[in-house]
Amino acid sequence: MGIGLGVFFLALGAILVWAVTGEVEGVDLTLAGVILMVAGAVSLLWGLVASTTLPWHDDDRPSSRVRTRDRV
Repeated sequence: MGIGLGVFFLALGAILVWAVTGEVEGVDLTLAGVILMVAGAVSLLWGLVASTTLPWHDDDRPSSRVRTRDRV
């Protein structure tokens, strides 16, 4: 899960908690919204932490520079 999915879950959960007034038999929409918002917050935080703290080495990516040797 990443940042985009976290924002989506947060928005969907907020809609279920505060905007939906209908009822579904056997489902508590407020609780489902809260669960989605918690999952979205965790996903958003994980995405932010992973994008800023995980080591990304230049050695892992192919180089776009052409390396040549001089022939003697």
